[in-house]
Amino acid sequence: MFWRKQKVNEIKYELEILNNNISKKVCCFSGHRPSKLPWGYNENDLKCVSIKKKLYIEIEKTINEGYNIFLCGMALGFDMICAEIVLNLKNKYRDIKLIGALPCKNQDSKWNNEQQRRYRYILSRLDGIRCIYENYIGAECMLERNQFMINNSSKIIALYNGESGGTQRTLLNAKEKGLKINIIKINK
Repeated sequence: MFWRKQKVNEIKYELEILNNNISKKVCCFSGHRPSKLPWGYNENDLKCVSIKKKLYIEIEKTINEGYNIFLCGMALGFDMICAEIVLNLKNKYRDIKLIGALPCKNQDSKWNNEQQRRYRYILSRLDGIRCIYENYIGAECMLERNQFMINNSSKIIALYNGESGGTQRTLLNAKEKGLKINIIKINK
């Protein structure tokens, strides 16, 4: 009996170490929806093109730091840009993984056809999906999705314009949890 209890404790300890090591190499993203971005939905705008270049460099730097798992909330705006960049970088870095952290299964139900096509194409290329709720139940979905990403990451890359909202709360939670934080600032 003692041996069995000792073995169980050893297994728990090994799993804890494994989980800690995994989360040390996980980076998540947080950023604004198009309504808070200076380019809105126009990703061909020079400001957006510039941010995409900075973001590509930052994500590649993160990969070179040893991060190989990326968590993305898959929202319109910054999240989808990040997902596409990680998918692009998978051509160069075959061992990186992109996991979608969805607030709910029907996240895209009110999006237009083009947005849904883009979203579903990205979903089809993910290495995994973690869905918090079956259906949208309000802002709680997004908050819990963000908390899931923070709890399972050791670094966050964020696009932040200084306004209050979900990105600000996510960054505050990341700071409390001791994550490495990289903020890409945007001017209005």
